[in-house]
Amino acid sequence: MFLSTYENKLDKKGRVSVPASFRSYLSNLGYNGVVCYPSFNNQCIESWPQDRIEKISNAIDSLNPFEEKKDYFATSILAESINLQFDGEGRILLTTKLLKHAKIKDTILFVGQGKTFQIWEPTIFEKFRVNAKKKSNIHRGSLKWEKQFNN
Repeated sequence: MFLSTYENKLDKKGRVSVPASFRSYLSNLGYNGVVCYPSFNNQCIESWPQDRIEKISNAIDSLNPFEEKKDYFATSILAESINLQFDGEGRILLTTKLLKHAKIKDTILFVGQGKTFQIWEPTIFEKFRVNAKKKSNIHRGSLKWEKQFNN
């Protein structure tokens, strides 16, 4: 899984080294890269393994082909996605469009989200993190645990 938060710097060419644990997880899934797109929920970059993008694509394909929401999701996610391959040093080259969306200039946070991860500008993420902690506390009762976790 993608866990924890890691900070790294962009180089002059816009490349950044993806955390080793994230690369290892992707490699174990059989991937040498990650699919990224500008989040439409937050001011960050969503980063998903290929199989997760395929699942969302299948979910979009299952919608009525004549409903507008199918086009909305396809445009917001699939049309905005880019497959970024790791170079020999484990770096990806983030596009100007992605960096601009997340307002990233030089320092990057890789934020684990379990089956996916996000890429944030640190000060923007800190504001989000503080708010997320408050909201999580308010909504903690909505997390449902399976019986195996009730011990």
